[in-house]
Amino acid sequence: MYINKAILFGNLTRDPELRALPSGMNVASFSIATNRTFKDRDGKKQEQTDFHNIVVFGRQADIVSQYLKKGSSVLIEGRIQNRSWDDKKTGEKKYRTEVVAENVQFGPKPSGGGSGGGNYGGGSPARTEDHDMDQSSGGGSGIDYPKDDINPDDIPF
Repeated sequence: MYINKAILFGNLTRDPELRALPSGMNVASFSIATNRTFKDRDGKKQEQTDFHNIVVFGRQADIVSQYLKKGSSVLIEGRIQNRSWDDKKTGEKKYRTEVVAENVQFGPKPSGGGSGGGNYGGGSPARTEDHDMDQSSGGGSGIDYPKDDINPDDIPF
């Protein structure tokens, strides 16, 4: 059995670009940045940023282009695909590696957006999830922790 699965969480580096295929299906393309921190041989903290090209088809493409903007955080699940084509001007063969998104989940809205909710609005189709983060309690963590200690005898199982 072979597996081609990519899971990425990052921020958009540009606004999504929405186009229509000759078949009439919409396609949105954008890129996201992911980063990682590590220590080099000398023990110094280093940070590396990678950029990923993302392609989304159909209804998800419409939703992504409507609600996501540069700087938005997003979780992408999909598959890695390599494409090649001949450049019309130079005749040179071009290559591109991209992630074809099968599931897109919006991250929390950047702070300073007015209301405390992180819901990106509208009805959500299957496979695209909207997050509703209640930041009015717990210092913006989105989790409402109990104020009293939990007694194990109170747990019903």
